[in-house]
Amino acid sequence: MVYITSNERTPLLLRQALGNLNSNGFGHRHWQGILLFVGMMINYFQRVDISAAIVPMTQSTAGAPYYNWDVSDKSMILSSFFWGYVVSQVPSGLLAKRFGAKLVLGLATAVGGILAFFHPLAAESGVISVCVLRVLTGIVQGTVYPCVHTLLAKWVPRTERGFLTTGIYSGAQFGTAVILGTSGFIFESGMGWPGLFYISGGLSLLWALLFFWQGANEPAQDKSITKVEREYIEALTGSNSSSQSMPVPWLSIFSSPAFYGLLAAHCGFTWGFYTLLTEMPTYMSSVLELNVKSNALLSSLPYFAMGVLCLVVSPISDLLINRGAISITTARKLFNSIGQYGPMACLIGLGYMTANEKTWAILLLTLAVGINAGCSCGYLINHIDLSPNFAGPMMGVTNGIAGITSIVAPLIVGAILTDETDPSQWRVIFFITGGVYLLCNSLFLVLGKATVQPWNAPTTPANMSSTTSLRHNLQTDSKTIAPIATDKENHL
Repeated sequence: MVYITSNERTPLLLRQALGNLNSNGFGHRHWQGILLFVGMMINYFQRVDISAAIVPMTQSTAGAPYYNWDVSDKSMILSSFFWGYVVSQVPSGLLAKRFGAKLVLGLATAVGGILAFFHPLAAESGVISVCVLRVLTGIVQGTVYPCVHTLLAKWVPRTERGFLTTGIYSGAQFGTAVILGTSGFIFESGMGWPGLFYISGGLSLLWALLFFWQGANEPAQDKSITKVEREYIEALTGSNSSSQSMPVPWLSIFSSPAFYGLLAAHCGFTWGFYTLLTEMPTYMSSVLELNVKSNALLSSLPYFAMGVLCLVVSPISDLLINRGAISITTARKLFNSIGQYGPMACLIGLGYMTANEKTWAILLLTLAVGINAGCSCGYLINHIDLSPNFAGPMMGVTNGIAGITSIVAPLIVGAILTDETDPSQWRVIFFITGGVYLLCNSLFLVLGKATVQPWNAPTTPANMSSTTSLRHNLQTDSKTIAPIATDKENHL
């Protein structure tokens, strides 16, 4: 293991930048991170509101309409979001690369907010109308991860990749926790369940306006950023400044074993996360026999736990990497294994819980979702490890394919659950989810890598950016400015 210290081989520019940034503390990359964190929260309001509202929408509550939808109808409504979500992933990544992620993400969030206002009206028209609206919501929501990944590749230095990236994406968990935790109070207010959609729609429009005002595609387009911070970020992102005009090397991507390891890990996480996200309120209501308000508060607890744990594991991951304790490849596999094998064990135990064991069931549910936080330092940032220049399009592909599991999982639940109150039927669902975790993470352990791939940038020196040249000269790949791992370590 070889280390590059500020007194050894680190270029003068980086020594000056690191010194200034350490003394200045808060920078523009952190402000962009806060904007994206809030944006993730708001966008998850749009996608999770139906999971929370589906319970009171099908139960008689004072002052709010309700509908006689059976299990099959509810499963179709919950899965229809992903029909649109899947098809928009790859186009979203390409649009973000071509026109800038700021424009695409801002417009999509605004359109999603407008669609949220129409959910109560669609419910009056029937199941098909709600499904159509959820498909449209899925289409605009499909832009979120490809766009955010594109922005992260431009804004987040390798030395801060774990913490900043995980911190931003933890907005998804906090957003889920907030919308589920407050939904019970909204349902019992004068607004009833329609209020959930009105609030999420209004907040979406407000955030879109703020993002258009304050957001930036890259440091070079931020008029307020200091020269020192801009050069520091550009030197340590590994993203080519001319990547907008670079063709996506699809053939190289689809022939890369590391890509398929990443894809498997993404599919495993998505299957487990969205199975619990869409079905947890129903499980708590039908099996654990909790009322609407208790259901809402307890359904939010696992996602709050996951959000907090995301902020715990990410600095640990960065610390281990930057001190050279483990290679980035090892770190990604270690934390992803924690994030998928841990929930697998919890779901096996959850399959044997009944209404008489509410406390244990809630604890296992909280752990099953909360421990997923490990994946935020695993597969979730592996796209940027493999190819900073094409992280957005790659995220579009893996998230799109993984999104298919989000369609299939609720439909399988609907086929298995003939009686929502039967714990033995839920046991089958939990065991299937645990099996998916086991298979997918095992493939990631075998195939996964976290080094910049040869197809990330043109190989001719004339076309090589200063960022790529710096990475090449220091031979760091995605090892940050601290450890340089040997070939043997890169295969761990």
